Amino acid sequence: MPTSQDQNAPTGAAPNASANQLDTKAQAWSALFSEPMSDLVKRYTASVSFDQRLWRADIEGSLAHAEMLAAQSILSDSDHQEIVRGLQQIHSEIETGRFDWKLDLEDVHLNIEARLTQLVGDAGKRLHTGRSRNDQVATDVRLWLRGEIDLIAVLMQDLQRALVEVASRNVEVILPGFTHLQVAQPVSFAHHLLAYVEMFARDAERMADVRRRVNVLPLGSAALAGTTYPLDRERVARTLGMVDEDGAARVCQNSLDAVSDRDFAIEFSAAASLVMVHISRLSEELVLWMSQNFAFIRIADRFTTGSSIMPQKKNPDVPELARGKTGRVVGHLMSLITLMKGQPLAYNKDNQEDKEPLFDTVDTLKDTLRIFAEMIGGQVDAATGEKSGGITVNPQPMEDAARKGYATATDLADYLVKKGLPFRDAHETVAHAVKAAQSHGCDLSELPLSVLQGFHPQIEKDVYDVLSLRGSLDARNTLGGTAPAQVRMQLARHQARLASKN
Repeated sequence: MPTSQDQNAPTGAAPNASANQLDTKAQAWSALFSEPMSDLVKRYTASVSFDQRLWRADIEGSLAHAEMLAAQSILSDSDHQEIVRGLQQIHSEIETGRFDWKLDLEDVHLNIEARLTQLVGDAGKRLHTGRSRNDQVATDVRLWLRGEIDLIAVLMQDLQRALVEVASRNVEVILPGFTHLQVAQPVSFAHHLLAYVEMFARDAERMADVRRRVNVLPLGSAALAGTTYPLDRERVARTLGMVDEDGAARVCQNSLDAVSDRDFAIEFSAAASLVMVHISRLSEELVLWMSQNFAFIRIADRFTTGSSIMPQKKNPDVPELARGKTGRVVGHLMSLITLMKGQPLAYNKDNQEDKEPLFDTVDTLKDTLRIFAEMIGGQVDAATGEKSGGITVNPQPMEDAARKGYATATDLADYLVKKGLPFRDAHETVAHAVKAAQSHGCDLSELPLSVLQGFHPQIEKDVYDVLSLRGSLDARNTLGGTAPAQVRMQLARHQARLASKN
């Protein structure tokens, strides 16, 4: 008759086998199971191939956790010192490419823990006291994403600076402003570029707001219900810099929510999608402006490609690809939302699928911001300090295009309103004038005064100042308008704002 100890022992395991043993042949839970995991399941469930990029955050979180355990007398000073020594060695091994990542160990956490146990023995096994992989991974992703958001913030500033720099050189350049892609009114080219600066400034604000909610500590929530150990979670939060503006610790207040929440990843992906949407809109305009039918700008050759069959072609592949990658990032947002929509509390294995879309969103956004800042603003030569590249603006085709579309028609209507005509009547009068200009094959400003007076007797010679592109631009001298004086004010505002972020 087997003993009770024999009855509780898994098949093939010695009765005193350690349930906490972590090596390349045993999982953290192996004592409970009667057969090993199949190789197919290992490959299907393993995440180490992609989540190993969390290693810095994993080590950082473990060091903070160990320091707190020691401070709370849950971990001895000697064990703490051994853990620190082991984690420092692992940090060096990973950084120098000497770390042996093992598929059998499933993820970044177990790989690091197994190596730590190899290096420091039982002290390594004690590191996991008071935590679970559920709160550990949530902490790692938050730490990693916080750092990536900080990098993205810098890249968004670089792109804004590039746009501001190009705008500052083109305040007086006249561009046809479009609605419905039809010539509407003349605008300053700088004013047009600054519209994108406004978009990216809002994006930066959103990212900063997302960062605040990312920067909250789940660690100490354990698997789902908290832990029986007397943890000082606020101490860990302060060690990891998870604090508010006043230095108060920011800690997840519900253990169930802490381990299962991925709102922060979804919210980041939504903010990233908006950045990419704005880049995609800019891309569409760059593609149009570069075409021979517009010829408004030229993009430096290093950002274009040729054709395999048509030797005359220079294709705007970077803006085109950015439009395509926007769909990719928005798709990742949909993936994360769908991932979470059917999950009950608390942690579920589904959440392993949050990382690849999140990682790819970060990578795509960073790469796109970098290349756009250089494509628009140029690149500084490290040796000479001179800047080369960037977009080249062709003012004459822009002005010619503005003249083709009767862009000052609204100015003529406003002129008549100031003469006492109701706007709706002025609008109708100008429509007849435009029709006459079309029949004569000329611009409104080229119609003889006698013809214009035939539409309304109060039209006088000063109307030609109103009908000029320059006059139209200068007349819109209200806050937010396209008059060069207003544009220069906005440039100064953006320059001061961006300079303060250096």
